Amino acid sequence: MKPSRQTDSRRQGLTHWTRRQLRSLLPLAPAISGLAAVSGDASFRRYFRASPTPGVSYIAVDAPPEKEDSRPFVEVCRLFGEASLRVPELLAVDLEQGYLLLEDFGDQLYLPHLLQARDAGDRAAVDAFCHGAIDSLLDLQQRVDPDGLPHYDQTELTREMSLFPGWFCRRWLGVEIKAKHRELIEDSFRFLCESALVQSEVAVHRDYHSRNLMLLDSAPGRPGIIDFQDAVRGACSYDLVSLLRDCYIRWDRQWLDDWIAYYLHGARERGILGEISHRRFRRDFDLMGLQRHLKVLGIFCRLAIRDQKPEFLDDLPLVMDYFTEVAGEYAEMAPLLKWFRRELAPRAREQLEQPF
Repeated sequence: MKPSRQTDSRRQGLTHWTRRQLRSLLPLAPAISGLAAVSGDASFRRYFRASPTPGVSYIAVDAPPEKEDSRPFVEVCRLFGEASLRVPELLAVDLEQGYLLLEDFGDQLYLPHLLQARDAGDRAAVDAFCHGAIDSLLDLQQRVDPDGLPHYDQTELTREMSLFPGWFCRRWLGVEIKAKHRELIEDSFRFLCESALVQSEVAVHRDYHSRNLMLLDSAPGRPGIIDFQDAVRGACSYDLVSLLRDCYIRWDRQWLDDWIAYYLHGARERGILGEISHRRFRRDFDLMGLQRHLKVLGIFCRLAIRDQKPEFLDDLPLVMDYFTEVAGEYAEMAPLLKWFRRELAPRAREQLEQPF
């Protein structure tokens, strides 16, 4: 998509601002000639690399203040950093203009390395990645005080799941939801909320998966953590299900069970969880995943339709598989699952075969 004049103007403004910040940080370094685009994400933020000298680089972030509030990012970055989590150092902030300058973590996302190791059948390498991510998650849950974070309450949990009927069903599939279907949707939402709200509460990253974890030479064995600005106080299973039922990579069930056991052992040892049984925790994990995946079905469709990012539709089949497989294990989800399988899934498969 061709950048708008406003977008180009913001890039120019960010370049001038970054130049000034680097002049203060590195007074002897030459001025940067410009910024190199790195990536965007599922928001209106854009990321650029500034390289004043060979081997030295920083990340400049454009977060338009009318579309992105950067204050939560700044606050959570401080909170996580104080807990010794590996998050980017925040070097300069201009909230009024929506500009940030960060430590550069490089380009080594977890996802391609996990895919390569999985496809090669290298269980040892996959275990090393996942154990490191789980250990950092346990650090987050043990060290970060969740009391200052927004509460992941019933209103917010339900608001997120409402993206499923709103964007997945109505906007993408064109399904007009009948009264009987609204009722079973509401019943399922209520059931999933009740399950989430009785779990032990911790600080929750809220998007702890392979595209938000990075390999760092400076911290071998532990991931760099990004995209944490939506952190909340909520259910202890949420981030684990984001990691292990990742919307971008699927794992063998036995491997998944082993990693859940690894987390549960660590959480008990650290006092994050009491003597919860593996069976009860697995139920909490599964139901939390259903809440998340209903939300994600709506989010991916919204990103495609509203934000013109159709590439997110490529990941819908895996999310739909997660939903149907896990929902099939819980009788309380049977009415919604029956409608999903009979009407929604066939329409979705047809839609995915059409050009967007």
